[in-house]
Amino acid sequence: MATSTQFPDDFRCPISLEIMSDPVILSSGHTFDRSSIQRWVDSGHRTCPITNLPISDPVSLIPNHALRSLISNYTLVSFPKPLAYPDPQSLIQTLIASSSSSNLDSKLNSLDQLSKLSKRDLAIRRKLTESGAVSALLNCVNSDDDSGGLQEKALHLLLNLSLDDDNKVGLVAEGVVGRVVSALRRGAGDSRAVAATVLTSLAVVEVNKATIGAYPDAIQGLISLLWGGSGRERKEAATALYTLCSFPDNRVRAVENQAVPVLIKNANSGLERSVEVLGILAKCREGRHEMIKYCGLLDVLIKFLKNGSSRAVQYALLTISLLCSYNERMRVLAVREGVFEISVGLLEDDNEKVRRNANSLIQVLQGKRLSL
Repeated sequence: MATSTQFPDDFRCPISLEIMSDPVILSSGHTFDRSSIQRWVDSGHRTCPITNLPISDPVSLIPNHALRSLISNYTLVSFPKPLAYPDPQSLIQTLIASSSSSNLDSKLNSLDQLSKLSKRDLAIRRKLTESGAVSALLNCVNSDDDSGGLQEKALHLLLNLSLDDDNKVGLVAEGVVGRVVSALRRGAGDSRAVAATVLTSLAVVEVNKATIGAYPDAIQGLISLLWGGSGRERKEAATALYTLCSFPDNRVRAVENQAVPVLIKNANSGLERSVEVLGILAKCREGRHEMIKYCGLLDVLIKFLKNGSSRAVQYALLTISLLCSYNERMRVLAVREGVFEISVGLLEDDNEKVRRNANSLIQVLQGKRLSL
């Protein structure tokens, strides 16, 4: 029978580090023991404990039946002694040494192994950033040879390193933003989506929001991805914009780079994160001025009021409130389209933020102006 120490690491909950008895999948794609992730959610967290990125609201926990079955059956068979993990320091040295050579296989293997080790190990992430490996990693991100997914693997490792707040500012100082923006615009495979996720992670730290937003082509690159990217790429680009635009100057930059029309287009296609970004952009005068030009926007927002998630409803209410307070014609149109009645119904919603935003919108529709 296998002892606890012989279980594969994937059988352990990333929070408790104990063998999982009831594994469930979070919307981020990561698996946790139900009791541990439920405590995390009950504490008010709405981010993934591993990636620090937003999760679905309401929170969805999907049973991981396959993993539960594996764990249950694991003790029924005999296994050889697990292979020891490769030495992280030797992998780092291999990555640094191969950064100036053409040994693609060595690079790919080092990146694969280091990504697995660093995903949940703070000490290894710290060792990577202190060893000079970031420079070699950036060379991989900038590589033109992506036959084996070199750029994508390097971006995944960068994402792992960016999980720690202590690393975020240092990574930006080492020139990560320029390489990531380049991958955002010209990356292959899943590189563009991962690049957008890296920007989101880096922008969690307030000072990085200003640095990334001011970087040439950063916001423009995310908006370009919203125009022509895949479903995943567009979602990650919208998430990055949402994070960056909590910094006021970036809202103006986004509007100037034509974010409003593409966000409306994506919202009309069902991308809820676009509604959240519209709500943030509506907080600036330039954003409101641009939005009122689009006569179909109100219909799109009403659609989310009726059928969106709690978070989408919250931001749709916010956007309409700001626009109606800014423009009388929009207020009259909203009343005519039944927004007042919809908002009254939302006063009974289970979500406190939805109720609060619905109440604010009702006051605006009755003639009270918001402080803009």
